[in-house]
Amino acid sequence: MKPSYLHFFAFTHEPFGADLRVDQILQTLKVLAVADRFDYTVRLGAIGLVTGEVGSGKSTALRFALSRLHPSEYRPLWITASSGSILECYRQLSSELEVDTNSFSRAALLRIIRRQILELACNRKQKPVLVIDEASLLRIEVLAELHTLTQFEGDSKPYLPIVLAGQNNLLDLLLYRTSVPLASRIVARCHLEGITREEMDAYLNHHLKIAGITQQLFSEPAVTAIHQGSGGLLRRANHLARGALIAAAAEKTQLVSAEHVRIAATELV
Repeated sequence: MKPSYLHFFAFTHEPFGADLRVDQILQTLKVLAVADRFDYTVRLGAIGLVTGEVGSGKSTALRFALSRLHPSEYRPLWITASSGSILECYRQLSSELEVDTNSFSRAALLRIIRRQILELACNRKQKPVLVIDEASLLRIEVLAELHTLTQFEGDSKPYLPIVLAGQNNLLDLLLYRTSVPLASRIVARCHLEGITREEMDAYLNHHLKIAGITQQLFSEPAVTAIHQGSGGLLRRANHLARGALIAAAAEKTQLVSAEHVRIAATELV
């Protein structure tokens, strides 16, 4: 049985979910800006940077950017960073490359990864593209060594473009002296901020349509409350919007008010 608020509003799908198909992603100016810089980075075989607060839509924008790459020409490699060592990073990348190895040698893993990248680029004619999400979690010593993944034939062959995505402190990490070899390879960067009040209105309407609703369910004060309560950050806006819909359904009203948003906010940390 559908949850009561889904039935009350006649949603066909759960609204404001994170499991959007790529074709359902709202192509805002910022999403397109990320995609353009992503394309430029990939074309040069260099390093790109995407920063933003938690929930600002970095991963979603990168999913959209990756979707524009032709699958027969490119091989996306996506890893989620941790605070572990460079060895852990290499093991994640080995897994993405579908390399079966039990090696715990950093040098051996690097040789295996480089060999597989060459195999993709030179023999299979597929261009690997590495995305490291949550890169702000990476240790300084990992950032100091990461650029070695991109060095082929005396650093003359750009076989592995890398896009780093993380919170704003990633910029601070790249200012360390040991991070200079990596930072010097960055050719493009994009910062995602919270969306504006007008963009929030379009964002809410977009997600309602995805869930099967063509009319606006949020009053103007409710949209303002969601924008203010989320700071324009999309993940928190999703939580507030869904919670407000639940509160409105509980009161059997078809129009979400600012008070319903306030009620939803009490459930969030």
